[in-house]
Amino acid sequence: MCGIAGYWDKTDGSNAPVGMALLDMLTALARRGPDSAGVALYSGAGPRAGGARDAGGGGENGDRSGDLVVRISAPEIGRLAPRLSAEAERCASVRDARTAGPYLRLIVEPKRDPEELMRALEAVADEVEVISMGARLEIVKQVGSPAELERDYCISQFRGSHGIGHTRLSTESRVDLSHSQPFWAHGRPDLAIVHNGHITNYHQLRRRYQQKGVRFYTGNDSEVVGVYLAERLREDPDLERAFQAALGDLDGSFSCLAATADAFGFVKDPFALKPLLVAETGRFAAVATEEVALRAAFPGDYPAREAQAREIRVWRR
Repeated sequence: MCGIAGYWDKTDGSNAPVGMALLDMLTALARRGPDSAGVALYSGAGPRAGGARDAGGGGENGDRSGDLVVRISAPEIGRLAPRLSAEAERCASVRDARTAGPYLRLIVEPKRDPEELMRALEAVADEVEVISMGARLEIVKQVGSPAELERDYCISQFRGSHGIGHTRLSTESRVDLSHSQPFWAHGRPDLAIVHNGHITNYHQLRRRYQQKGVRFYTGNDSEVVGVYLAERLREDPDLERAFQAALGDLDGSFSCLAATADAFGFVKDPFALKPLLVAETGRFAAVATEEVALRAAFPGDYPAREAQAREIRVWRR
């Protein structure tokens, strides 16, 4: 029953109302997922085009080339924030650090591999998780409705290039921030996914990745999609080819959206069991679980169609 949504600006690619578009779509889909809501927001090329109170707005925004925005969660983030900032300084130059709700948001210039920075931060305490890391990406998610996400983080003010969002109805795993979507593909900056469906070979894939040393943060089968795509993109950076491989390697029923710093797209399973509507004009491309979400965010006269079985579509800068 989960709802997923995605938006891709086709105009200047840097200052589109990404936050408002995703909020409107998720609000229309809210009845499909009352447990949690979240968005993965991408700023455009050039200076970070923030604007939301917490999602890229106020103070430093990672404008310099090479900077990463790191969003970290923990139950007692205020207590842990000084230790986390100090640990970050060992691996990076910290340009800004601030807390909001359960998050610490850092803007850093890495001195080492970003995955090493992630591991160092998460070693501070068992409950610490790096929720997102990227030159363009920020993930904001929490338990509750899209309206509550907007109330706490003002995501509607965010402007950028593209984004994906999710409203969740938990069917098998816990309801908490970590199990909420979108999922960042841990260790790979700027890659995020949302998923509606069920990956039936999840346990097999999870064991395979754990044997390679991959850490899983949840019991949510959607998490393995991010791990899978990250591995594929390390071998070949083409998102379309990664989706094509996923059709053969992921079993089950799924509609999945993924985004990187400069690409956005979807893949639909061979059975077409999970709905996904697609709309595209000269100004934007948008996908959502239901057409009502597209019409809520993008009024006007344009066609919307159902994505077909095994369909893949990727938009790139």
